[in-house]
Amino acid sequence: MTSLSPTARGIAYMIGGITVFTLMDALAKHLILQGYSPLQVVWARYTGQTVLIVALLAPRLPGALRSRHPALQALRSLFQFGASGLFFLSLRYIGLAEATAIADTSPVLITLGAALFLGERIGPRRLAGVIVALIGALIVIRPGGELFTPASFLPMAGALCYTGFALVSRRIGGADSAWTSLLYAALVGTVVTSAIVPAVWTPIALRDLWGFVLIGGIGALAQLGLFRAFTLAEAGTVAPFGYVGIPLATLWGFTFFGTVPDRMTILGALVIIGAGLYVWHRETRAPLAPQSDQETT
Repeated sequence: MTSLSPTARGIAYMIGGITVFTLMDALAKHLILQGYSPLQVVWARYTGQTVLIVALLAPRLPGALRSRHPALQALRSLFQFGASGLFFLSLRYIGLAEATAIADTSPVLITLGAALFLGERIGPRRLAGVIVALIGALIVIRPGGELFTPASFLPMAGALCYTGFALVSRRIGGADSAWTSLLYAALVGTVVTSAIVPAVWTPIALRDLWGFVLIGGIGALAQLGLFRAFTLAEAGTVAPFGYVGIPLATLWGFTFFGTVPDRMTILGALVIIGAGLYVWHRETRAPLAPQSDQETT
């Protein structure tokens, strides 16, 4: 991967991080369906990440806690916590693929936010890829259908939180190490959930213990991928690749929960994949293209 440009590596990290995140979401839905509160599952996700990172960084923990932007790190961690908490809560009421489709409106918000707040350019080719991917997402969601219930606003609110997370991640850039970012996110999520989880605690059955242990490690791995993606490339460039979460969530929903996607979901997924491949092609060609062409990408 080191032979690729920073933009291409950022896109690769984004796709890898989203893939692992969708697996984490499937595991979260499984635990919620077993009768556990979404808050308890969120607590396990962040507490497990905290334990893992502290164990890995034990000799270097004081250094990892030092940040050049502690306020921004705390803000980014709160955005991350809001995104995961709201999404997990939505899984109690709607399907994994549907929740992912709604949450994946965030790449459009990120692209617009990056232009408004970070000064990043939105060239016509990149904008076209984003619009086509959004059309694919709308095909899956089908506005005006049965999916638009009050519960659908939960992943929408999560998408706003994720947008804030992505923009702050880009603002921090490489000022702090990825481990520092992971540690801050884990600690903030653990502190917030530990304060309120006793009110909704359900004793963990032995058969479900593996899921509560595994979800923290999966979350840490996925989050590391996203941190690296937004550090290596512009937020508006990597954001559209978040749409791959829709077909992946549909696949996990069918594999683990027996949910069969309908024709419109399949059509929307194909549109999203096509748009992602187009943007990937444009971004990986940009370093070799003339400067005038690069400026419109």
